[in-house]
Amino acid sequence: MMPDLLSHPSSLMAGALILDGLLGEPQRWHPLVGFGHWAAWVERRSYAPSRLRGVLTLVMTLAPPVGISLVLSRLAHGWGTAFSLWTLYFALGLRSLHDHVRPICQALDRQDDKAARRATAAIVSRDEATLAILPATCESVLENGNDGVFGALFWFWVGGAPGVILYRLANTLDATWGYKSTRYLHFGWAAARFDDVLNWIPARLTAFTYAFLGKFRHALVCWSQQAPQWDSPNAGPVMAAGAGSLNIRLGGWACYGGEWHERPRLGCGRSPQRNDIDRALTLVRRGAFLWVLAAVVMTWMPSLSRLSAHA
Repeated sequence: MMPDLLSHPSSLMAGALILDGLLGEPQRWHPLVGFGHWAAWVERRSYAPSRLRGVLTLVMTLAPPVGISLVLSRLAHGWGTAFSLWTLYFALGLRSLHDHVRPICQALDRQDDKAARRATAAIVSRDEATLAILPATCESVLENGNDGVFGALFWFWVGGAPGVILYRLANTLDATWGYKSTRYLHFGWAAARFDDVLNWIPARLTAFTYAFLGKFRHALVCWSQQAPQWDSPNAGPVMAAGAGSLNIRLGGWACYGGEWHERPRLGCGRSPQRNDIDRALTLVRRGAFLWVLAAVVMTWMPSLSRLSAHA
C-alpha cells in the first residue's frame, strides 16, 4: 500500500522546510524559550555539584515534554500530523542561520569592520576584539548546519516529533549546562555527553553531505586526518569536512574569555574570503534539500517498484 502522502515523515520534512523558509524563526512564543524557563526552574530545585544529580535532573527535565509530544503526535483526525509538522518547523534553523549571518555580510559589504565584528561576536563565543570575522563565521555556519538543520531532520526521520523534541531540548541543555565551569563541571556532564551521543550519527552524515556537495576527496582527507585532533567528537568531523569541501582553512588561534587557545587547523587551501560565507550557507541549504529528496526517494521507490511489478 502506498504510504500516506501528507503524514509521512518525508512529506512533513519538506513541509517544515517550506514553512521555515517562509516564516523564519518565531520572534515570540518560541517553545525553546518556554523550555528554557522550565529547565531553569528544575535546576534551581535540584542542583548539586555531582554527576548523579546531573543525570537525574537531565531525565526529569526532558521526560515531561518528550512524553507529552509522544501523546500529541498520535492524535487522530490530522491533529497529530499537524503537531509533528509544526514541531519540526520550530526545531529547524535553516532560515535562522541565514538571518543571523546576514548582518555580518552586510557590514562586510559596506566595509564596516566594527559592525561585522560585533555581529560575528553575537553568534560565536569568542572575544569580539580579537576574533577573525571570516573564519569564525564560516565555522559557525558549518557547525550550526549540523545542530540546527541536519540533526533535527535526522531525529525527526528516526523518531518523529518526540525524536526531534528530544534532540533539540538536549541541544538546549548542553548550551545551558554543558560548560566546564565550577558550577557545571559535574552537574552539566550528563547534558554534554547526552548531546554528544545524539549528535554522533547526524554529525557524520552532515560531514559526508558537505563532502558530497563540494571537493569530495579533500573533505574526506581533512575529516580523517584533522577531526580526531578537535576537542568535540562531532564538531571536528563537521567543520573539517566542510572546510575541505570548500577548500578553505579554518581553526587555529582563538580567544575565549580573555584566554588564547591554539585549536587544530582544519581544511586546506586558502584563507576564507567574503564569498566563502555565502558558499558555506549554500552548502548547508543544498544539503538540506538533498536530505529531503533522499527521504522522498526512500519512501516512494519501494511502493512504485511494487506498482510497476503488478502492472
